[in-house]
Amino acid sequence: MKLSDRLQYIMEQIPPHSRMADIGSDHALLPVAAVRSGRAVSAVAGEVNAGPLQAARKQVLDAGLGDRIDVRQGDGLAVLQLDEVDVITIAGMGGALIAHILDSGQEKLAGVQRLVLQPNVGEDILRKWLIRHNWILVNEHILEEDGKVYEILTAVPGTSISTTHSDLYKPFTIAGCSVRVDEDLMIRMGPLLLHKVNEVFIRKWQGEIAKLQHVTQQLELAGQEAAQEKKEQLRLLIQQLEEVLACLPRDKP
Repeated sequence: MKLSDRLQYIMEQIPPHSRMADIGSDHALLPVAAVRSGRAVSAVAGEVNAGPLQAARKQVLDAGLGDRIDVRQGDGLAVLQLDEVDVITIAGMGGALIAHILDSGQEKLAGVQRLVLQPNVGEDILRKWLIRHNWILVNEHILEEDGKVYEILTAVPGTSISTTHSDLYKPFTIAGCSVRVDEDLMIRMGPLLLHKVNEVFIRKWQGEIAKLQHVTQQLELAGQEAAQEKKEQLRLLIQQLEEVLACLPRDKP
């Protein structure tokens, strides 16, 4: 079974011999691959919808891993028992929904040593959630697959690492430039991604700038005072993003 590049990278973020849970597991591809590879010694595949749930059960059965992967139907972290897993992966949802799942099941996070999160949108929402609940980002990765850009965020409890949020989001001036990157921009763009920029990152933010420019054009037509204030805020953000992109050193894709 060959995983997509996105799922392969998520799997590589799972420490060897972990007990994992994949929430919103769909066809259980990730848990099956993680157990087969030795990344996980056991897994829970959680799925709320009946169709994907049956597909996950078939996948696990066909793989002969029914004794090591438990497929459960339920909403979010409700499928887990306390202290049952070390690693939780949640992929393929919006950042707001992932944050809601984590919020709703906070008691199940006791004992969890790693979160691997892949939001389709709203990465900044997840970074804010991690800050509020003292989970520290230890890795961020961006990749493009089938014309879509994905970011994968890996975090550990703040109590398990010496790095603090103040360290991670400390404002800095880009080398060789006078452009200063503040905490708000790091939450938006990724504090670790900003230090390992590749062409996918650049293309993503060029696209985001284009979207913001379109919004400002719509606000220009609106004419109301509130719209003009919003337009000015967006104009300043666009300027800041353009300056950052122009200054960032770029790694190879």
